[in-house]
Amino acid sequence: MPLHRVTRAIEFCYGHRLLDYSGKCRHLHGHNGLLEVEIEAESLDGLGMVVDFGVVADLVKGWVDANLDHRMVLCRRDPVVPLLAEMGEPLYLMDENPTAENISKHVFQQAQRQGLRVSEVRLWETPSSYATYRED
Repeated sequence: MPLHRVTRAIEFCYGHRLLDYSGKCRHLHGHNGLLEVEIEAESLDGLGMVVDFGVVADLVKGWVDANLDHRMVLCRRDPVVPLLAEMGEPLYLMDENPTAENISKHVFQQAQRQGLRVSEVRLWETPSSYATYRED
């Protein structure tokens, strides 16, 4: 069956570190992330759209801005969490390691909860590296 797809790009900045990792990403560091949120539909609405790009911005970018942008995205079991919280640093805590793979899955699930028919979320962690999450 043919599908229509649209993609909205969302830029945000975040910091993180990876637990139990031996590379340099074990240290606190930051990224200028770029999310690509792909929405699909089997047919177009009365205006000829899959979804209004503004709706995707309001729902997904609004959530990203409120929860991930300019925050430390950390695993809740990270030992630096209490210290950073005590210092008043903005945190977003995840149950799993905050890899690009896990963050893209998390954004995918948040967008679905907001009623969007998400087919894929891609998180560009650097200009040359991205992780993709989709459900088949």
